[in-house]
Amino acid sequence: MDLVLEVHDIHRIYETDAGFTHALKGVSLAVERGEFLCIMGPSGSGKSTLMNVLGCLDTPSSGTYILEGVDVSSLDDDELAQVRATRIGFVFQSFNLLPRSTVMRNVMLPLVYSDCPVGRREERAIRALSAVSLPEEYYDHKSNELSGGQMQRVAIARALVNDPALILADEPTGNLDSATGEMVLRTFRRLRDEGKTVVLITHDPEVSSWADRTVHIRDGILLTDEQERSLRGSAHSVRGLT
Repeated sequence: MDLVLEVHDIHRIYETDAGFTHALKGVSLAVERGEFLCIMGPSGSGKSTLMNVLGCLDTPSSGTYILEGVDVSSLDDDELAQVRATRIGFVFQSFNLLPRSTVMRNVMLPLVYSDCPVGRREERAIRALSAVSLPEEYYDHKSNELSGGQMQRVAIARALVNDPALILADEPTGNLDSATGEMVLRTFRRLRDEGKTVVLITHDPEVSSWADRTVHIRDGILLTDEQERSLRGSAHSVRGLT
C-alpha cells in the first residue's frame, strides 16, 4: 500500500478565555496515493481543524502526522512552511486569487517559493492550466474578469503547479452554482484518474458522492462505519417519534 499520509491518534486542544476546547479527539486516518477522499461533517464537527492539521497550517497537541514518510508533526515553523509551499496544494472556497493579476501570474505564484528556474515557471503553469481544461484565451485575463467556475479552475491549477503530494480542498464548490460545482468536481475526479491524491472537506452529501471514499467526523471524532450507522438509526428513531 502506497500511503501519501497517515495520522495516528491526533488530538488538538485549544485554550481560550472560556477554557479548553478539545477539537480533535484521537483521530487516525490513512490516505493512499491516487485516492479521492472526502472528509464530511457538520459545522463545529472538527473538520476545519483536521484540514488545518493535514495542511500543516496547525500542529496537533499530540499524535503523529506522516506525510510522504516524513513526520511533519515534529517539524519547526520554517520546515512546515517549506512543506506547505512544495508538497501541499490548497484549494479554498473563496478562491484566494490575486484579483488584479493575470491567470498566468496567479498560477505561477507558488513557484516563486520553490527552486523552479524562472525560465520554466510559465511552462509549468501552462501544463497545470491545461490539466484543468482552462482555454488558453483566458491565460492573460485578470482573475477578477473570470466566472466563479473559471476562478476555481485557476485555483486548482495553482494548487497543481508544484506537483504536490496532496491536493487539499476546503468546500471548493461552496460559492458555485450546482452546474459549475459539478464541473469542478469532475476536474478533481479527472485528476484522481491521473494519479493525484485529493482530500476534500465538505458538509454536503452530494459533493461527497463524487469521492472514492468518505469518512465522517462529529464532535472531533472520526466515526467508524458502525458508529455512523448507529447515529443514522438514532436519528430515524427520533424522527419516527415526532
